[in-house]
Amino acid sequence: MGSKFNQYASDYDAWFLENENVLYSEVKLVAHFLENAGEVFSVGCGSGLFETILDKEFGISIKNGIEPSEGMAAIAKERGLNVEITTAEEMELGKENFDTILFNGTPSYITDLQKAVEKAYEALRPGGKIVMIDVPKESSYGVLYNLAKSVGTWDHELLGGVHPRDPYPIELVKVAKWRTTSEKIDIIKNANFKELQFAQTLTKHPLYSNQVAEEPIEGYDCGDYVAICAVKN
Repeated sequence: MGSKFNQYASDYDAWFLENENVLYSEVKLVAHFLENAGEVFSVGCGSGLFETILDKEFGISIKNGIEPSEGMAAIAKERGLNVEITTAEEMELGKENFDTILFNGTPSYITDLQKAVEKAYEALRPGGKIVMIDVPKESSYGVLYNLAKSVGTWDHELLGGVHPRDPYPIELVKVAKWRTTSEKIDIIKNANFKELQFAQTLTKHPLYSNQVAEEPIEGYDCGDYVAICAVKN
């Protein structure tokens, strides 16, 4: 997994910067549950693009994270993050060291998500929260990505006139495993988190999602990017 992101680290940033309204719709969703978040740890911080925007434009500081891709981690370090190169399954965060643990866009790339979420629970202080955000398998983007993954390319007749002008790099689509929102809810509840809340964005069809930056709304029934926030009692 990390090797793919090593090879396409620059493509990842380039895609988001080319699709700026999609980027800011997602950033606003991340910020939605990070108000008064205390000390935040980012699981799979990637290039640190989101963390940098959150700091500079929303006043939300995230200084520490993990990232399995050396190429992505190198960019994040240049942007000022303290990054350990490891996986979510192998990370060692200790006990009760953080107020919020963020999984932004990473659940699809974590093989044993249950193990990672259980580690997050241990690392959170009492009353701390997990914020898990990703493309749901059942969403328009999720269905589109799985179709592209199945045919192995965006250049297929079944996808003609269906995908955005500048789709997510196919190399990163191929290595992802999207989960349904209900699957992620079960994983979070199985780790003993309580008080689940939901918010969503990217409510337009993928063909039109870059037309305007959206504000997040409650729920998970119409968004292509969905956040689940839950509390450690």
